[in-house]
Amino acid sequence: MAARAAGHAAVVTALTCSRASIGGFGTPRMRLLSLLALAGLIALPAVAATPLPLAFGDFFVQPIGPRGLEPTAALKAADGQAVRLVGFMVRRERPQAGSFLLTPRPVTMAEHADGEADDLPAATVTVQLAASQRERLVAYQPGPIALTGRLEVGPAEDETGRVGWVRLYLAADALAGQPGAAEPHSH
Repeated sequence: MAARAAGHAAVVTALTCSRASIGGFGTPRMRLLSLLALAGLIALPAVAATPLPLAFGDFFVQPIGPRGLEPTAALKAADGQAVRLVGFMVRRERPQAGSFLLTPRPVTMAEHADGEADDLPAATVTVQLAASQRERLVAYQPGPIALTGRLEVGPAEDETGRVGWVRLYLAADALAGQPGAAEPHSH
């Protein structure tokens, strides 16, 4: 019994460590929590039936201070939660399979002409499709779009080398009824 209690204490200690000591709040942490829940060592909190409404204006403290961009308490609280976010899909020359970018205003990226010199706002969200759709290219959708998914906050590098701070993970049926193949943007 004492050994089991010590094991539970170790699990609690591991779950309350800082971001740096466990590699952030990203996918590895979620896998660890899922495995611990499956083993019956912890109970995961229930995801809210109604997604939390989140706006791009809720992302960073305003005005920007001497320390640069700082996430708001609302953004930190939304980490790992189901959220609803309304924004604009970034129009890209080269769409990336399995993901797209969402911003608070319409943006067009000309990767070929501009390279890394893009004009993305700080509050840009990388939208990740479900694992079963990692090869899907999502066609550009003009105008505002509302998306619901699990929000993840913290630095993460994508396949192109871009580091994003906010990701939205969509359910497999989130884009049902929307065009699946993206059309390359031409100049």
